[in-house]
Amino acid sequence: MKKRISFVIPCYRSENTITGVLDEIRSVMKDSETYDYEIVAVNDSSPDRVYEVLIYEQKKDNRITIIDLAKNAGKQSAVMAGFSMVSGEIVVCLDDDGQCPVQELWKLVDGIEDGYDIVMAQYGKKKQSLFRNMGSRMNSVMFHWLLDKPKNLQLSNFYAIKIFIVREMMQYRNPYPYLHGLMLRATQNILGVPMEERRRQIGKSGYTLRKLVAFWLDGLTGFSVKPLRVAIALGMCSSFGGIIYGIYLLFRRIRNVTVVTGWTSLMALMLFLGGVILVVLGLIGEYIGRIYICMNASPQYVIRHVEKNRYLKGNENDV
Repeated sequence: MKKRISFVIPCYRSENTITGVLDEIRSVMKDSETYDYEIVAVNDSSPDRVYEVLIYEQKKDNRITIIDLAKNAGKQSAVMAGFSMVSGEIVVCLDDDGQCPVQELWKLVDGIEDGYDIVMAQYGKKKQSLFRNMGSRMNSVMFHWLLDKPKNLQLSNFYAIKIFIVREMMQYRNPYPYLHGLMLRATQNILGVPMEERRRQIGKSGYTLRKLVAFWLDGLTGFSVKPLRVAIALGMCSSFGGIIYGIYLLFRRIRNVTVVTGWTSLMALMLFLGGVILVVLGLIGEYIGRIYICMNASPQYVIRHVEKNRYLKGNENDV
């Protein structure tokens, strides 16, 4: 009996690229004697015609399941929605823009068969802007610090993952899911496989600066209290510096040292301490805000409709 691979594809503004991605998956899988497959495509309330394109593709290929979200939930939540419908032993996540090298799929699958829980594509140099490359490096450093991510592991959006890890990730019911954080929280048995990322041929990334900052904050505050401990340490260092400076001023006063004073040092000190206070308050506010939203049971996603494939009939997972 063949093993099954479940492909999960979050779709947003990809009416011109998703057909190519689906065709490539079918081309790679058609000659496999070991694996069968299904495709779970999630329409993240895209404003273009990607849902109509998916419906058309499903008429040609009944292996496709379409999840239509009622409102835009973001890529991370859209993938979680896709996870809720998979039925394969191996789950493969990839983007809808054609940048993921699907022809390298078997490198990921072979890593899974060798005993790794997660196998990720490792791109030597990502085909994106300098700003986003810097953000990716910051993200990598952050996860090494927060969740002990191996230094030589590069996180990417093209990966294969065992179903038991997916089920563990699905236990996270709160808003603001962060997939890489959930993976690293579940296992450290992760392999990176070198690949070459393709250049984007059509359109541009849907991640604006605002979305990138929100995405980074999800990772920073979602899985660790270390940032709060850094805030405590920063406050203690500032207080200690203030005590030392106060002692220095006292000794100057005792020795009657006359110094021409100005506003420069005073204003610099005030700006520094004021900035520290605002950053710490903002960080605490971010944690409190997320706690409040979680207490209100805000959903990760809302599914409007599901068009199932033939494999899921009579074998549907909970949504």
